[in-house]
Amino acid sequence: MIISASRRTDIPAFYAEWFMNRIRAGYFMKVNPYNRKQTKQISLTPNDVDAIVFWSKNPRPVLRHLPELMEMGHTPLMHYTLNDYPEELEPGVPSLSYRINTFQRISERIGTEQMVWRYDPIILSDKTDVDYHLDVFGDVAHVLKGWTSRVTISFMDFYAKTKGRLSRIEAEKGYQFSDWLNPSNSDRLAALAKGLNDIAAANGMSVVTCSEQVNLDKYGIRHGACIDQAHIETVLNRTIGGKKDKYQRAECGCMESVDMGSYDTCPFGCPYCYAVRSDKLVRSNQQKHDPKSPYLIGE
Repeated sequence: MIISASRRTDIPAFYAEWFMNRIRAGYFMKVNPYNRKQTKQISLTPNDVDAIVFWSKNPRPVLRHLPELMEMGHTPLMHYTLNDYPEELEPGVPSLSYRINTFQRISERIGTEQMVWRYDPIILSDKTDVDYHLDVFGDVAHVLKGWTSRVTISFMDFYAKTKGRLSRIEAEKGYQFSDWLNPSNSDRLAALAKGLNDIAAANGMSVVTCSEQVNLDKYGIRHGACIDQAHIETVLNRTIGGKKDKYQRAECGCMESVDMGSYDTCPFGCPYCYAVRSDKLVRSNQQKHDPKSPYLIGE
C-alpha cells in the first residue's frame, strides 16, 4: 500500500505533528471527502505500507522527523513544489532561498532518487509568460543540480472553484490569465516545453508531465506519474502490487494509494488551488484540528 500525504492538503507544512503521532500509533482514520460519515481505519505500520509519498510547498516541519520515520522502517518520497511566483499568486510560502535550502537538506536525508521537484502549476499570464518561466526554471534547476534528477510539470487548470479568485486578481492586480492549452498559445507552449527540457537536461534532470492530455514527446517531455510504480519499485528494490488509481483523472498515470489528507485545510492561500473552496472554511477546519486525534479534522 502507498500512503499519499497528501494531494488534498499540505501535511508536511501544517500537520507534521499530527502525521508523526499517527505513524507512532500505527493507524489513521480515513474520511470519505464526499460523505464524512463514511470512515475507515487505515494501518500505517511498516509491514502494511510500501512507501509514503509527501506533497508539499514547505516541508521544513517534517524534516526533523525523517530520521525517526526511516528508522521505523518507512520509505519516504518527497514531491516538493518550488516555484517563484509573486506574492499574489503564492501568498503564504516562505522565501525561495529558504525553500531551496529545505530541498537540499531533505535530499541529504532521504537521497536524490526520492526527491522530485515539482514545477507546477505553470501559470500563463501577461506577467508570467514564457521568458519568465524559463528564467525561473533555469535559476532553480541550477541550484538543484545534483540534489534531484526528476522534475514534474503541470499547467494551471481553470476549475470552477478557482475562477472567481483568479478573476479578482485580474481585477485588483492587473493580471491577464490565459490557458497554455488553448490553440492560440501553441507557439508559446512549444517554446516553453523545448526550453524546460533543454534546461533540465543540462542540469541532469528529466521532465515529465502530471495529468496532462497534451503530448509533449517531441520536446523530450513524456507523460508521467507522481505515484509512479516503476520509480517506487526502483527505490524499494523490489516489486510491489498495484493498479492504476481509478479515483484520479483519466490523464493521471498514478498507481492507487490511500490519501491521509482532507480538502479545505491548507492555509497557503494560493488562488489557483483546487483543494480549497474558501479561506473561511480553511480557518474553520483548522480550529477543529487536534494533533492527537486519529482524524485530521475533528473526531
